[in-house]
Amino acid sequence: MPPETNLNAAPLGLGIDLGSSGLRLALVSMAPGKAEERPLWHDAGPYPGRFEDPISWWHGLIGLCGRIPDAQRVRVGAVAIDGTSGTVLLCRPDGSLLPGALGLALPYHQACPAQADAARMLATGGPNCPSAAAASASGSLARALQLLEQASRHEPTAAAQLLLRHQADWLMGQLLGHWRWGEATNNLRLGWRQGEQPGWAGAIGLQPWSAALPEVIDCGTVAGCLHHAAAAALGLPTGAVVVAGCTDASAAVLAAKVAPGDGITVLGTTLALKKWVQAPIHAAGVSCQRLAGRWLVGGASNAGGGVLRQVFDDAQLTELSRQINPMRPSGLSLRPLPGMGERFPVDDPLLEPVLAPRPVSDALYLQALLEGLAAIEAAGWQRLQQLGAPPVTRVISLGGGARNPQWRAIRQQTLGVPVLNRPQLSAAAGMARLAAQALQQHPHG
Repeated sequence: MPPETNLNAAPLGLGIDLGSSGLRLALVSMAPGKAEERPLWHDAGPYPGRFEDPISWWHGLIGLCGRIPDAQRVRVGAVAIDGTSGTVLLCRPDGSLLPGALGLALPYHQACPAQADAARMLATGGPNCPSAAAASASGSLARALQLLEQASRHEPTAAAQLLLRHQADWLMGQLLGHWRWGEATNNLRLGWRQGEQPGWAGAIGLQPWSAALPEVIDCGTVAGCLHHAAAAALGLPTGAVVVAGCTDASAAVLAAKVAPGDGITVLGTTLALKKWVQAPIHAAGVSCQRLAGRWLVGGASNAGGGVLRQVFDDAQLTELSRQINPMRPSGLSLRPLPGMGERFPVDDPLLEPVLAPRPVSDALYLQALLEGLAAIEAAGWQRLQQLGAPPVTRVISLGGGARNPQWRAIRQQTLGVPVLNRPQLSAAAGMARLAAQALQQHPHG
């Protein structure tokens, strides 16, 4: 058989990115030497309903999978999913959701100050190593406690049987037909500890509700085969395997070829910073993940492209950006948060945005917002360096904001290091490559 025919028949890895603003899919080839190329196919679409509604994630995925070309759909051999870090929900053991507001997820950006003290005590007390990532009002643990409290009030008889799952883990359950697993990096803010002795930090695993926690598996682990009902709904082969993914910002990092000294900034709805380090770093608002055999440290601000879209649409952002002269600062000092509360570089649920004064010129106002985002990014890199990460010598930009050359110039001046834009490197592509690699290593699932 000619080599071309072999390549055309090679299995494909399907990557699913559950971002803040919608879903993205990508396909890469599993043929030797092909998994590092650009995706063979990719597409994106908004959630058909509210971001907080898990059914919206599932229906959005069904809709996007329906657009995969038939010739490529039948070749999908493995699927991996990433999700927004910290978006958590309650579900029944069969994955079904509770009625009304109890069936909605608490999103990554929603802090729960009323649960901060309880989360801190659980994450730092008890017989096991503490978790700074979970000991915060902005962590998944605080949101989980909030959900459990609400369920106990409104569904007291059912509360003891409920499961806590993050966004990517719940959708992975949809693919598998069971909700047993949780992926490690998605559960760090819930209190999962990676390292030589992984487990639930502090006293988290000793609580009456601890049965709600998932069994945790590492990123890249083959979790099982696609359930026949999910395969039918998505139009995918039943023999495809499901691979545990990671968080959305980390998925984008997996798509990039990172050199020593590089930092990764994901310019999406929110601003996420990531850097490979030699040893783990733990602090409030900081994520430290064991990924692909290395430690990846970083943090995600509530600020980002989402606040820009509160003011301007995409066409306005493109046109106004062209009018910006990055060499002439706006003279304004803004803190472009979308609302009250910040996760990183400071962990402060009461921090207020600063969006005024607004000049008459829309271009000048956009420039001031971009400068404010660059200042948050600079503070983020400084925060990681203060905690022990080596300084960045170059920043690689991913995500939709990496298409903006004026923002790149503003950031380069503020950061004082070269900034490279790589918008084609998507989180979905990172997940597709992870799926491809997992099937190469475990060809029979």
